[in-house]
Amino acid sequence: MARCGDVSEIRIGPQRLVLVTHPDDIQRVLVTDQRSFTKGRALERSKLMLGEGLLTSEGAVHLRQRRLIQPAFHRERVARYAESMTAFAAEGDRSWTSGAGLDVHEEMMRLTLGIAAKTLLGADLDGPTIERIGETVGLSLALFQYTVLPFGQLIEQLPLPVVRRLRRSRIALDAMVFAMIDERRRAGASDRGDLLSMLLAVRDEDGSALTEQQLRDEIITLLAAGHETTAVALSWTWYLLSRHPLAEGRLHHELRSVLRGRLPTADDLERLVYTRAVLAESMRLFPPAWVLERRAIERVEFRGYVVTPGTLVVVSQYLTHRDPRWWTEAERFYPDRWLGRSAGAASRPRFAYFPFGAGTRACIGESFAWMEGILVLATLAQRWRLIHEPGHRVVPEPMITLRPRYGMRMITERRS
Repeated sequence: MARCGDVSEIRIGPQRLVLVTHPDDIQRVLVTDQRSFTKGRALERSKLMLGEGLLTSEGAVHLRQRRLIQPAFHRERVARYAESMTAFAAEGDRSWTSGAGLDVHEEMMRLTLGIAAKTLLGADLDGPTIERIGETVGLSLALFQYTVLPFGQLIEQLPLPVVRRLRRSRIALDAMVFAMIDERRRAGASDRGDLLSMLLAVRDEDGSALTEQQLRDEIITLLAAGHETTAVALSWTWYLLSRHPLAEGRLHHELRSVLRGRLPTADDLERLVYTRAVLAESMRLFPPAWVLERRAIERVEFRGYVVTPGTLVVVSQYLTHRDPRWWTEAERFYPDRWLGRSAGAASRPRFAYFPFGAGTRACIGESFAWMEGILVLATLAQRWRLIHEPGHRVVPEPMITLRPRYGMRMITERRS
């Protein structure tokens, strides 16, 4: 991969973008000098679907929301979700047939959406509902690449077929969420161990509860973001394993040794060392969140280059994760680099790897995502090998997440 400079300027119409790729500068944007920036155009446009949820809110509102939601992702509470994760994974492959082809990306999207609905909302979604939510997210992503352009917001006002379908899908999704909130309120307050229970019980300092719209925005945000990124990470992981049989063999060996045919649990996470390394290396090469934007609200300087207020500053996990200055054989899929004291690890800057972002806008569900990714991978890899279908094109599609543009066609092979 040809390396960009540490600071590069890009112009899209009248908009000025500055790309910074050095880990020290990334740390300044996301952590040290984060108050000099607000969210970028991508998150601003995401409000069309997500509203004022945790992902799109700003300033004091964002900090308040994060404080309210954070307890749902404490270590002890997240550990309770493990059983649901493995149960969904164990049930999710019932329709698979050895020797048959399938789109693994679609399968992972359905699986992680079901897990998010159960663990975060306490809901068992049926097939049509999962498909409706998936369609809404997919249509939103399809339009996203245009709406983030200058004057792109006008596209959503045009009478295009995809825009009309998106509006209908959003209306149906909102109706489902509001009905879920209403049913819970009428059933009375009780902690069912999910996020929705907590949000219904939480009170502001003045004693007021969250409004229906505030609840809706948080639920939609967590449903969409909570399943999309993990599904993308797992899709690329299956692809990389299929292309690297030695790594796949080591993964299977660890699963046999640790699990001996049973379903994994939260207690197994510390022992599934190589499984975690496989997932970490997959997110290095194909980070689901591949780029982050911030808009400068103050004058900032990077290595002598002055960034003025209003400029979009971009950091890219995809570029920095593949920078040969920080990664030996940067383009190689090599899970061993995450084990022990691998070459270069001691001198590698902290922000050479940041798949979940950092600072006050870091992914609140990072521990949830790690556990889900490891448990789903361990559950399915015990039972199946997934072989990349010959002739199927694999091309990353850089939208909000780094989806495989043409899906991920694989052939299933049941393991004994």
